[in-house]
Amino acid sequence: MLVGAAAAQSNTPGRIEIRATPVAAFDNRDKDLRRFGALEFRGGLELTSPYKEFGGISSIRVAPGGGQFIAATDKGRWLRGRIVYEGAKPAGITDADMAPMLDSDGKSLAARGWYDTEAIAEDGGTLYVGIERVQRIVKFDFAKDGLRARAAPISIPPKIAALPWNKGIEALVVVPKDLPLAGTLIAISETGDATGNLGGFLIGGPSPGEFSVKRTDDFDASDSAILPSGDLLLLERRASWLRGIAIRIRRIALSGVRPGAIVDGPVIFSADLGQQIDNFEGISVHRAATGELVLTLISDDNFSPLQRTLLLQFTLVGE
Repeated sequence: MLVGAAAAQSNTPGRIEIRATPVAAFDNRDKDLRRFGALEFRGGLELTSPYKEFGGISSIRVAPGGGQFIAATDKGRWLRGRIVYEGAKPAGITDADMAPMLDSDGKSLAARGWYDTEAIAEDGGTLYVGIERVQRIVKFDFAKDGLRARAAPISIPPKIAALPWNKGIEALVVVPKDLPLAGTLIAISETGDATGNLGGFLIGGPSPGEFSVKRTDDFDASDSAILPSGDLLLLERRASWLRGIAIRIRRIALSGVRPGAIVDGPVIFSADLGQQIDNFEGISVHRAATGELVLTLISDDNFSPLQRTLLLQFTLVGE
């Protein structure tokens, strides 16, 4: 059911319709190809909706088991729903709701000008959201209030506030307990710092401070996730008139992340326009009921008819 005009203009969450077209193959040249680096393609969906606020999805977190998810759009809205499956393949989205992210006064964050919401981190029932342009990080008590939760700004390092306009925090993740840096909120900026590398920040936890991720081949950060093994997955993208559009995922050992460090890691997956890619800005990791470790990627269509909202899933082989 589509939300009505009155609900769309208010701060009340509303049910929306999401239409899903299957993406049967990831490679455009070889439809039977399933293995791409360390990943094996499970299936995907192209998502559309008659709801005018749908789109611009910039981050996603999928719950254990692979059903429920929460996502953020870059216009300061929540998207919540459930992925349904046919076997291992995603087949559709049900129970979808959208709502504005709320400021502490109950008004929308967007009304305050805090709308370029690019990253989500999850810590139990608390969600952290990174906001570009204004260079802020806010947290929500999502377990208590759900889509009606109100934002509370957190203290951040001064260098985050000084990041370039529209080149701020793109990746956020909270390190789970029993891993190195447990309890730390890790934030990574989109492009290079003063050294030309990606700026990284350790907020809270046992060793707060700054680090860098080696930037290579003109790729920028777009999101991150943590594997149960303790490695950090960094989703990156490149858009160039000369070299075209490409995405990749690097695997970085969390044990090497510390104040002052410059970290790097192998590329475990890469794709270009020979595959079904778009402006991928979100990555999430969950364990399927069958035991496989599944990566979910989602793209930001920038509310453009020339781009798509793609939700793709891959198995991380050997995990």
